[in-house]
Amino acid sequence: MSNSLLLVAHGSRRESSNDEVRHVAMQLQQQLNKPDIEVYCAFLELASPSIAEGLKHCIETGTQQVTVLPYFLSAGRHVSTDIPAIIKEVQALYPDVDIQIIPHLGAATAIPEVLAQLTIKRINASLSSTQKPENIC
Repeated sequence: MSNSLLLVAHGSRRESSNDEVRHVAMQLQQQLNKPDIEVYCAFLELASPSIAEGLKHCIETGTQQVTVLPYFLSAGRHVSTDIPAIIKEVQALYPDVDIQIIPHLGAATAIPEVLAQLTIKRINASLSSTQKPENIC
């Protein structure tokens, strides 16, 4: 049984932003290091492939199980309504394929830790390059 992970992002008019998502999908493929899981990406709007196209591509390559990962920081309308609606439409066309949506990126418990690390790294870089601690505020 073949598996796919579909990384779903909003999409942008800036192609370089869409390329960043594609690059994350490639990095995720390498991080997973599982030959039986193929990682693809798709976009809600403004870029290709669409979510429906991405799901169909996964299925047409022989996938029997697709896991959809919304690459969104918050559970707004796109995460709570739009993406599930698209998945439901495609699922109706392919009832024998298991399509599951997992919690959006922002729901990951590691997000605050990553943000703290980025902040501390930046503050430490600023302190060591130009300022003494008493001059920060």
